[in-house]
Amino acid sequence: MKRDFISVEQLSVEEIYKVMNLAEYYRLEDIHLNNGYFVANLFFEPSTRTKMSFVVAERRLGLEVLDFHAEASSVLKGESLYDTAKTFEAIGANMLVIRHEADDWYEELQNKLSIPIINAGAGKQEHPTQCMLDLLTIYQEFHTFEGLKICIVGDIRHSRVARSNANALKRLGADVSLCAAPGFEDASLDFPYMTIDEAADKCNVLMLLRIQHERHEYQSETTNYLEQYGLTKCRERRMKPNAIIMHPAPINRNVEIDTDLVECERSRIFKQMNNGVYIRMATMMYLFKEWGMTNESLTNKWQTFATI
Repeated sequence: MKRDFISVEQLSVEEIYKVMNLAEYYRLEDIHLNNGYFVANLFFEPSTRTKMSFVVAERRLGLEVLDFHAEASSVLKGESLYDTAKTFEAIGANMLVIRHEADDWYEELQNKLSIPIINAGAGKQEHPTQCMLDLLTIYQEFHTFEGLKICIVGDIRHSRVARSNANALKRLGADVSLCAAPGFEDASLDFPYMTIDEAADKCNVLMLLRIQHERHEYQSETTNYLEQYGLTKCRERRMKPNAIIMHPAPINRNVEIDTDLVECERSRIFKQMNNGVYIRMATMMYLFKEWGMTNESLTNKWQTFATI
């Protein structure tokens, strides 16, 4: 991991496994930095799971949380992302967690701050901590990525989750395919496409995506989406015996997935959310270590459990 955590592409395969191992360690052990560190969560887009799991992760680590609401901030007066970030740095934040609607928001801050940054979502481009928690969920299930058939299904064109996950899974040895309704494809991603019926028949993991209406130029029609392109109960019955269902949420029930399948035996949707807390703990601790902001005792523990 480099100066900031902006993309899983920054991580080597070995580092991906280290972060996952640390997440599993933090699931079992209480870790407190006790350094009086402040973390600012700068979310310029709505969020439930990502923001709240960062808050829980921060508090589990003993960090002070600086909250931020764009709709009640100087952003409404025209303040730039850079000036907002510099403000939090100036008042004593030791780390920034940022979600922003721009695909390239990080370029505005690159090499201009003296504190670490974590990307909590960048437009349609990247969602690295979601990717890491998805990788952990799959690894818990299959104990490998090599040769797994994984299909990412849904609004590929507008999904930062699809982009982050497809590239990371390919590097880890998975056989990745995409599935999308007409107009939802993304030609910039070099992966084969299959139909939803083929995906249900052949894959070990179906990773469903929400239709992201807020990123569409025009409202998309979803009346028959479930029957034509979504995971129905009929398609679920054809899945392999050990195949699992994933979804980064929020879920449009009875659109991309039949509501009865959201908590079915195959579903790992709420397990993904649980894993998000521990992955985000691990990510923050990894960055603190990289910046020399952890004490020797915690660094020794990091060295031990990151190699398990």
